[in-house]
Amino acid sequence: MVYFIKFLYSTFILPPGIFVLLLIIFSFKLFRYKVNLGKKLLILSIAFYICTIPIAGNSAIRLLENRYKVPANPSGDVIIMLGGGSTLDTPNLGFNGHLSGFAANRLLTSIQLYKKLNIPIIVSGGKVYKSTGTESEISKNILMSMGVPENKIIVENKSINTEQNVKFTKEILNSNNYKKPILVTSAFHMQRAAMQFKKSNVVVLPFPTDYQTNINEDLELNDFIPSSDSMVKLSLSVKEFIGILASYF
Repeated sequence: MVYFIKFLYSTFILPPGIFVLLLIIFSFKLFRYKVNLGKKLLILSIAFYICTIPIAGNSAIRLLENRYKVPANPSGDVIIMLGGGSTLDTPNLGFNGHLSGFAANRLLTSIQLYKKLNIPIIVSGGKVYKSTGTESEISKNILMSMGVPENKIIVENKSINTEQNVKFTKEILNSNNYKKPILVTSAFHMQRAAMQFKKSNVVVLPFPTDYQTNINEDLELNDFIPSSDSMVKLSLSVKEFIGILASYF
């Protein structure tokens, strides 16, 4: 019963389901007066519905996330963690700022690799917007609070996009004579990031993390219920595919 109630309000009350429903109702009403316009709106409604369901978002992002596999026995001399968003003034333990979900998952994986390999971590990411925090500085504070020594953390705080992540991180690699970097970033972002490092003649070992969906697809009813999370995944996927295409040029 609880699941059925959840199904009803998720599908017909919460966005984006409510918008899908209203569009379909309005398109059928239009049929009475303007058939062609009603047909066009119905097609648009169906297209919008497809963009909101998990099967679409998961399928799109899975294409990116399955590009690289997690190494069974990773080895290297430094970890590169790419930033993925942060807040500016939210209170933390002794400092301000938190990492976004993407960046926080990358940080957790970097800590796991540090515990396993005992090698330095380069945290790459600057202040992207006036309203956001400096990602690498926040990452450093969190790493230190988790027991990673300060001398094992290298801060790169100038970059504001993936291309600059690579540019400024490469300078750190060269100045410290690191030869076997392990690249940690979200699985959906790994292909674009790896391409940028390759273009800069930097050989990295990809270590994807922050998976947004399962590796294997197992369909269920929930995969056809409109969800705002599915739209986020689809948007992320489109952004990455455009970035990958742009990287070729």
